[in-house]
Order: sequence, then C-alpha cells, then structure tokens
Amino acid sequence: MSSQKDVMHAGPGRDYFHNIAQTVKSILIGMRITLKYCFAKTVTVQYPDVAPTLQPRFRGFHYYEIEKCIACDACAKACPVDCIYIDKTAPRKIDKETGVAVGGALVRYAIDYSKCMFCALCTEPCPTDCIHMGNVHDMSAYTRENMIVEFTELAKQGLQTPQPLWMSVRRHVPQWATDRQREWQEYTHSADGFAGQPEKRREAMLKALTEQEAPKKKPAAKKEGDAAEAAPKDS
Repeated sequence: MSSQKDVMHAGPGRDYFHNIAQTVKSILIGMRITLKYCFAKTVTVQYPDVAPTLQPRFRGFHYYEIEKCIACDACAKACPVDCIYIDKTAPRKIDKETGVAVGGALVRYAIDYSKCMFCALCTEPCPTDCIHMGNVHDMSAYTRENMIVEFTELAKQGLQTPQPLWMSVRRHVPQWATDRQREWQEYTHSADGFAGQPEKRREAMLKALTEQEAPKKKPAAKKEGDAAEAAPKDS
C-alpha cells in the first residue's frame, strides 16, 4: 500500500518541477534572442535624405485610377472602419472599347487616413481594379481634417496618390524623392491602355469629373444573305 501511495504522490510532483523547467527554458530562449539584438550594431536610416527600404508587398497610401472607377461602392462596403466616401451624379460603367468609365460624374472619392488600417480589403472586391495600395509611406498633417485625402481634388492636379508634405515645402529634395515624384507623375505603376501616355491619362482623369454619355452601340452589319432575303421579290 505504501508503494502505491508513493507513486501517486510522485506524479504531481514530477509534473510540477517539469513545468518549472519548461518555463525557465522558455525564458532563457527569449532572453537569448533579446540579448542578441541588444548588443547588435544599430543602423539609423537618415530619412528623408536616405530612402527607406520598402518591401514588394508594402501597403502604403493608396493610388487611385479615377478614370476606371465606376463608383460601385464595393470598396466602401468592404472597408471595416468605414473610411471611404464616394459620391456620384449618376451610374457609371466601363466602355469596353476604351476601358474608361463613362456615365455620371464622380463628385467625391475620399479616404480618411486617420481611420484607415491599411488592410487592403478595399482593393480586393474592386471590379475594375482601380484602387491599389501604393508606395507612399509618409503623410504627415497638422489637423485631423488634413488626414482626409480627396482623390477627386488630386485628379484635378493630375495626381493619383497623395504626396508627402515635406516634398512640397522642402527646398532641396533628395534624388530618390525626385525619382519617386517622377514615377507618380508619369503613372509608371498603371499598366493599361494609357501606359506611356501621361497626357491622355490626365485628360481621362478630368473627364471622370464630368458627366459623359455612354457611346451608343453601333448597329450590327447585315450579312449579304440577310440583305438578299429582305429585298422585295419581283412579281
């Protein structure tokens, strides 16, 4: 009987000390990783003089191709924080010949970046693929109102994405920032029918802000056989 009691009491005691050993082991592993970085050489990126390193799937401030937007509200409905605001005068649809949206005017397309989580959920359901996560990582502002980006106003300036405030107020802009601005102005990230034609794209962007009638479908050409059948027969 005594041996059975010893075995019963030995089980919980063994588990107790085993749990302590595992806890100490886990702490030592975590501290080893922490200490490794504590004594590593620190690297400070001298931003904005030196460009930050952005990963290929970086999710920055959006760039918006207004000429392809049909204002369907799919992005606004997918947004978990309700930070996208869209307003139009009438329905819009894509003209299959030009790939540009026609119909009502886009009155407003805005994103409140004080609420945006940069989750990219707005880009997935877009049927025309007109909203994308961009490579702008910095957009400082002095008020909350200035954190709301009016993309329709940017379109009037020929821009698809907001630009950092310091790029417009700083006298000497570093070369990497100048190259980035040139990319935004030439729309190098937009691969569609306007690729390499920035002037035509700007015209299409401005047209999106005005009402445009959808082109009427051309009547199907009649075949020769059909024309012969339709002709009156001689009596």
